[in-house]
Amino acid sequence: MLAERHRDIIWHEPAPESHALLSGLSHCFGIHLSNDSNSPQQRFVSELGGLFQKCRVDAETDLERHNRPWGNVYLIQHGVLRLFRESLAGKVAIHHFFTEGDLIWPVFGRSRTSRNTLCLTAVTPATLWVADFSSFRAAVQAQGDGAWEKFAIVLTEEVAELTSMREFRKQTMPAQERYRLLLDEYPELIKRVPDNQLASWLGVVPATFSRLKKATGNGRGSG
Repeated sequence: MLAERHRDIIWHEPAPESHALLSGLSHCFGIHLSNDSNSPQQRFVSELGGLFQKCRVDAETDLERHNRPWGNVYLIQHGVLRLFRESLAGKVAIHHFFTEGDLIWPVFGRSRTSRNTLCLTAVTPATLWVADFSSFRAAVQAQGDGAWEKFAIVLTEEVAELTSMREFRKQTMPAQERYRLLLDEYPELIKRVPDNQLASWLGVVPATFSRLKKATGNGRGSG
């Protein structure tokens, strides 16, 4: 019936590409989109959306690197990104993974300068919406009434909480318990992120991670 475009089939026009962007932005700002295109909130989201360009990248594409000012905002439509630091000797410390719907921007002031120590790289092939950070922040600030501060504090607190909790667990929990929490809290990452990266995030060497996986009966294998 589909091949013949049967008359009994109701056909709908596909949603424009920008729909995913506007929906993602409205979610990040806690805004419920309505049919009133002239409402202040609707105009605000549309204005922000106009700053973004769609971008598709391959796995292991570097988006932001240390010793360079972090200049962009990223909204993930599809894919996984990792945030990490890398030492001069090449040792990597992974801080966080971001997935669909996440908005990523240089939370810390230092990251916006040449003293930036953070790196952002695609783990999987990804579809992203990318905007200049300065323009994005100016558009939010233009809303007045401390709009930027209210928005920024939410993500800053979230990053700080996740980081401190992960460090606390590394210091107080055995690796096996941390692995079980990883399975419970981030089941989607287990299926999509290579084991060596998950091991780094968990704070164990790959061989230990492999033993933990076998001990819990999680037999997914990846690089």
